[in-house]
Amino acid sequence: MDQTFDAVIIGSGFGGALTAHALVEAGWSVLLVERGDWVERGASASRIENFVLHSSHYARDTGYQVSQEGRPVEPGGALFCVGGASVFYGGVSFRMREHDFEPPPEITSGSGAEWPIRYADLEPYYAIAERIIGVSGVETGDPTAPWRSSPYLIAPAHFSPVSELVAGAARSLGLHPFPLPMAIHHGGEPGRTACIRCGACDGFACPVSAKNDLAIRVIAPLLERGLSLLPGTAAVKLLEREGRIAGVECVERASGKRFVVRGREVVLAAGALATPHLLLASGLERVNPGGASVGRYLMRHVNSIIFGYLRQRFAQDGFGKDLAIHDFYEGDADSGAPPGPLGGIQSLPTPPLGVVKAQVPAPLPWVAGVLLKRGAGLLTIAEDQPRRENGVALDAAGSDGAGLPALRITHHYSARDRAADRALRARARQVLKAAGALFCYRRPIRTFSHALGTVRMGHDERSAPLDAGCRYRGIDNLRVVDGSVFPTSAAVNPSLTIAANALRVAATLTGVPVSSIAAAARTA
Repeated sequence: MDQTFDAVIIGSGFGGALTAHALVEAGWSVLLVERGDWVERGASASRIENFVLHSSHYARDTGYQVSQEGRPVEPGGALFCVGGASVFYGGVSFRMREHDFEPPPEITSGSGAEWPIRYADLEPYYAIAERIIGVSGVETGDPTAPWRSSPYLIAPAHFSPVSELVAGAARSLGLHPFPLPMAIHHGGEPGRTACIRCGACDGFACPVSAKNDLAIRVIAPLLERGLSLLPGTAAVKLLEREGRIAGVECVERASGKRFVVRGREVVLAAGALATPHLLLASGLERVNPGGASVGRYLMRHVNSIIFGYLRQRFAQDGFGKDLAIHDFYEGDADSGAPPGPLGGIQSLPTPPLGVVKAQVPAPLPWVAGVLLKRGAGLLTIAEDQPRRENGVALDAAGSDGAGLPALRITHHYSARDRAADRALRARARQVLKAAGALFCYRRPIRTFSHALGTVRMGHDERSAPLDAGCRYRGIDNLRVVDGSVFPTSAAVNPSLTIAANALRVAATLTGVPVSSIAAAARTA
């Protein structure tokens, strides 16, 4: 490719897609490089073989070698597709809380983690991201909700029957359940199908394209406005010359053909595992004063699922990820919880029986079929501490499917992380018991779906590879805009914060004022 673009963006998830949106709207020529391909929609999207962990888009040739809690686990895979994780996520779109940008010592714990920005710096971009993505929500009910400069444009749908039951139980305990902010289309947009409440949200591509994932909502419209896209293409090396990225070496996955693309600016948005992988494989830690931190401080929230088996039957409508409880987000003085912030509780739909059958041995699928008929699920999300020993490093002994050296991923939770998880799980069980649960079952989440923090931003150039504008120190024309930039993890789903920060970084590149970006969002 002989053209030099104004910007080359690597990765089409929340960071890459929202950066592309702002740059294309500003008149820039933009090339978006994505290792994965488009995900097929339609009725087949909700079949069990297309569940995220079974789909062809979940790559198992990554070369990831994973150690969790001091024990090796099966080689790790990664999701690669146009639109990134948004295609298969559940649509939850939270803003971080104001105090999340000023974490206390119970969280930072001597790690040097600091946010060089505050909530007020990001708030205008949160509002814009919500409009671009199409987030529904309410301004009241959340006891930890940060201030807003503008209301949600769309109200959320009603609670599912099981969430109504859980909400009533939570209120009986003096808690304050509220609707989750969701990127789901429930009607009102001409030419679009509303959500049919089929249950194929979390873990599936939406069969009717009612989920506002980035492939549908952002990338496809941008192609009509001049965005160039290279799907099925892996970036394998950033070519540095005299403090600038002179080119990005790529591999076309289908043919193995290698070529170089060039941009005046290069934006890295491959995710908190793939971004440090590419930086380390390119040797760019050597030019950064904080290069020793590249790949370090990996965070992934402490997530657990608590399923309760209820006394009574309830009407299943296929939708259950719609309720949140934040009464313990800032801490819990009554449960023996550790000091400082804890996290949130969210409702979950009972998983499709086919997904369960594919993951558990006989005769457990039969047992699960009985239990799921009266099952209610709650997800706990506890904030975890950034720790230097958690991270990624190259392993020259192996390679991935695109020719990059293999990656060793090491992660274990601190004692405080585990204590926060236990405290939230106890509260979730209380709610389920109040809802009539006869017993509860816990399932830990061991995926890296909320991986954060491996190329963090900060004021201290010795410990933060990125400055406040997310410029990679030592390289004039390289920015990072995915979840790897987070100094701390907060305890809400990170997608909207990644999107808002990407818009903020794009605004610094283009010099376009916030008001103009907001106007473009309203007409998108």
